[in-house]
Parts: sequence; C-alpha cells; structure tokens
Amino acid sequence: MGGSLAIGLAVAPLCAVEAQDPMRGLDMSSPDMTMPEMTRAEVQAALAAAPRGQGVDFSGKRLSGLDLSGLNLSGAVLRAARLNHANLSGANLDGAVLDQAWALGANLTGASLVKASLVATQLAGANLNGANLAEARITADMNRARLVGARLEKANCGVDLKNQSMGLMRASFKSADLTGAVFAGANLTLADLQFAKMTSADLSGAVLREADASGADLRGARLDGVDATGLDVQSTRIDSASARFLVKAVNLNLAYRE
Repeated sequence: MGGSLAIGLAVAPLCAVEAQDPMRGLDMSSPDMTMPEMTRAEVQAALAAAPRGQGVDFSGKRLSGLDLSGLNLSGAVLRAARLNHANLSGANLDGAVLDQAWALGANLTGASLVKASLVATQLAGANLNGANLAEARITADMNRARLVGARLEKANCGVDLKNQSMGLMRASFKSADLTGAVFAGANLTLADLQFAKMTSADLSGAVLREADASGADLRGARLDGVDATGLDVQSTRIDSASARFLVKAVNLNLAYRE
C-alpha cells in the first residue's frame, strides 16, 4: 500500500467504519421515514416546471413509498430525501445527487444512475437488478441489496481519505447479490464485500486494494487485470484458476478453491 494511504488510515482508522450508525436513535416506522409529503402528480408537475436542463431540487423531501417508476429525474437533487420503499424502477437518475438519501428497500430495477452521486446513501435491501451505475460515485450502504446484472463500469466506490469527518466512509456491499454485475475498471478500494455473492461478476481491471471479500463467492468471476493488493479473501470461494490473479491478496491460503 502507498504511504499516503497508510497515513490516511492512521487518521481515520478502519474501526471508525462502524463508529457512525446512521440508524441509531431513528424511528424507522415514523411518518418521516414512511409517509410521502408529495404525490406522483406533484413530483411530475415539479419536473415539468423546471427550466430546461436544470435538475429539480427535492432535497430533504419525504417521498417514501411513492410510485416514481419511469420518471425522468436526471440531474435531480435528492440530497437527504426519504425514498424508503419507493418504486423507481426504470427511472432516469443520470447525474442525480442522492447523497445522504434514505432509500431502504427501494425498487430501482432497470434504473439508470450513470454518473450519479451516492455518498452516504442508505440503500440496504434495495433492488437494483439491471440498474446502470456506470461512473457513479458510491460510498453507499448497499448491504443485502440486489444488483444482479447491474452495471458499475468505472464506478468510484473507493474511500475518500480527505473527507472522513464522519468516520471512514466506503461502499458496503455486505451480503449483497452481485451475480453477473459488471465492475470493469471500477475503484473498490477498501470496499466491504463480505459474504457478497459475486458469481460470474466482471471485475476485470477493477481496483480492490485493501477491500474485504472474506466469505464472498467469486466463482466464475472475471478477474484479469484486477488490483488485488491487500484484498482479504479469507473463506472466499474462488475458482482454482483464479488464484493467479489474487497473488497480492491476503489470506489466499484460507480461500476455498474449487
């Protein structure tokens, strides 16, 4: 690992990842988290009234449970918005800002989030099957989310060591279903991939430096050109032929080879 990264971790240790629990003290059954303050028609009206080429600002809006499927929300600002269990399937969220938004259990199947910003976004249990997150900025909680066949080419899911006032923020895909997902050229530095299902995923050219894939399933995954320096593969299921791409990983002797 480079010296600058080591220094950064001394300032923001890995143990700080769990130090900030965003759900601590929150009542997830409260109206603030479950009830919308707008209707689909009102959202559509706001989109129609926006100046051409300018995204609508829905910052902090309560939109949980709404059917927003198929809407063009490209460039929209949804910072800290509530979208829990909302239906955003097939929606266009290209370039949208979803930083610190709550979208627990949201339906984003087939949605387009190209170059979207998902910093500290809460997407645990969300359905992103077939979604396109190419070149998106992601330090989101996607634990237990479904991303089967999702596209994350050149997505930046790496840690920003210069902005860690709330603890070490990183992309977390713990126990997520990433079957067939495409991470070609993506930055997954320090990402949490523990117990993720990554069978047949495309990780070619991806950066997995210091990421944690312990207990994950990487059988059938494409790993050519991957940077696996410091990648933890303890108890990870891999193809025997894939071991040659993981020589810089740690605990390779403890991986399950098939």
